[in-house]
Amino acid sequence: MSHKTAQQLIAEAKQRVSETTVHELRELQSGGEPFVLVDVREQNEWNLGHIPGAIYIGRGVLESSVEQRIPREARVVLYCQSGNRSALAGQTLLELGYGNVVSLAGGWRDWVGSGGEVAD
Repeated sequence: MSHKTAQQLIAEAKQRVSETTVHELRELQSGGEPFVLVDVREQNEWNLGHIPGAIYIGRGVLESSVEQRIPREARVVLYCQSGNRSALAGQTLLELGYGNVVSLAGGWRDWVGSGGEVAD
């Protein structure tokens, strides 16, 4: 049996899950169209700061928590530290039947690096 590396899994997820940029996320935030912004980082990362308006669902509990918190028809934007865990989480949501899911390219790192607002 052939095993995949973490990088192969991430690459496959990024092929399946569309990415959005920080600029596009800001446009979405100001556009008034409803969407759910989900931080999938670890709890300690969330506690240090997160994007305003985001909800926290750690990637480790995503499968068991998401259905109670987000309807399948919702537009979902996922983010993590760099965009890898959020791509993997996006693939999971697609497999769970969520059809409108994107991952924030560059994640929290690019959000903060571009001067994005931080909530604590």
